[in-house]
Amino acid sequence: MEQLTIFFKKVDAFVWGPPLLILLVGTGIFLTLRLGFIQIVKLPLALKYLFTKDEDSSGEGDVSSFAALCTALAATIGTGNIVGVATAIKAGGPGALFWMWIAAFFGMATKYSEGLLAVKYRVVDDNGQMSGGPMYYIERGLNNKFLAKLFAVFGIGVAFFGIGTFPQVNAITKAVEITLNIPIIISASILTILVTLVTLGGIKSISRVAELIVPFMAVFYIIGAIIILVFNIKLLPETVMLVIKSAFTPTAATGGFLGASVMLAIRSGVARGVFSNESGLGSAPIAAAAAKTKSCVRQGLISMTGTFFDTIIVCTMTGIVLILTGTWKSELAGAEMTNAAFKSGLPIPIIGQYIVTIGLIFFAFTTILGWNYYGERCTEYLFGVKGIRTYKYIFIILIASGAFLKLDLIWIIADIVNGLMAIPNLIALIGLSGVIIHETKKYFDEFKYKETENVKSVGKIG
Repeated sequence: MEQLTIFFKKVDAFVWGPPLLILLVGTGIFLTLRLGFIQIVKLPLALKYLFTKDEDSSGEGDVSSFAALCTALAATIGTGNIVGVATAIKAGGPGALFWMWIAAFFGMATKYSEGLLAVKYRVVDDNGQMSGGPMYYIERGLNNKFLAKLFAVFGIGVAFFGIGTFPQVNAITKAVEITLNIPIIISASILTILVTLVTLGGIKSISRVAELIVPFMAVFYIIGAIIILVFNIKLLPETVMLVIKSAFTPTAATGGFLGASVMLAIRSGVARGVFSNESGLGSAPIAAAAAKTKSCVRQGLISMTGTFFDTIIVCTMTGIVLILTGTWKSELAGAEMTNAAFKSGLPIPIIGQYIVTIGLIFFAFTTILGWNYYGERCTEYLFGVKGIRTYKYIFIILIASGAFLKLDLIWIIADIVNGLMAIPNLIALIGLSGVIIHETKKYFDEFKYKETENVKSVGKIG
């Protein structure tokens, strides 16, 4: 096992080397500039769309735009927000959080573009369900079936061996064992049964569960973090300054922290940030393609808010609590570190422990559901609807076995398949950037025209 871990670490270092980091962040910067900083200029409109009725909801699709976003958020708000942030800061120091912010900021433009292309190039499968995502916009937009199939293969790999199964199952069972003293075999069995019941129902079943759980779990976790910030408000400015300083200077060894270079902080922050918000990975557009809408731009804007909520809000809360409480310098790692931070930050320690455990269970469970759907759509693309049932059976078997694998190796494998999945998607985003710009300009020209006409109509009535 030790030799296997060393081997995968070398592969991981190669996959997540400077070329991929540059491609990920570079694509986000490129799209940000071409779209005129859409993540700033149009964020208020995107947030408004979340809470207003979609006039285009008569369009083709399986679920509402909000349900599609919740499904995507179900997959993205997961262990990356609790365990992943702790892992990043443990490896790269407080500065890793800053680089998470940078990756997320530019990643919002990437996520917008992915959502737009997903709706524009989606198709209806033989079961009458919407299928979309990178495999379709790579094939139909770039006319490159090889890259499309490559993405689908890596997508199934991430669902089976990356974000979709092992890290989530491991996190749930460990947290339940530590906090509630429930044996892993029992929690793994219950989890497997629940996943089976929901996922066999398809996208509508998954989205219904996501719509119920995602808003609740995010608010529940954020309130817990805010309470800690309020009780430790005097330390907040110092904490923020430490994050910024550590992003540009090496972090010295202290306590259980071994020290980190600036490059390690960048690598840890970007890699864990992508693991958490999945911008550039190509997963979220698979859910976006199922939205009932006629406008690819509107869905792109709604998709963009996913990265904002996931990293700018939820990951930031976790990171600040870890640094503010000083837990990042301890010998602890992963969920145990976040657990300890919440326990030490709240007046009643046991409440903090339960906040993290309950949050982790919900976060990880919904991520499993979301990634089950992503892998299903990739399977349908490669093998047709006949392959879906076999895929689901394999997925369920992997869920059942995921609790018994070593944590370090799980994260390494997850990182590798994540990186491989991102490459064909990022190539497509750059290649189809002209389409993205054209659709965006067309939409906002029409949007501006409608607003002008509405003002004229109001003026005449007055």
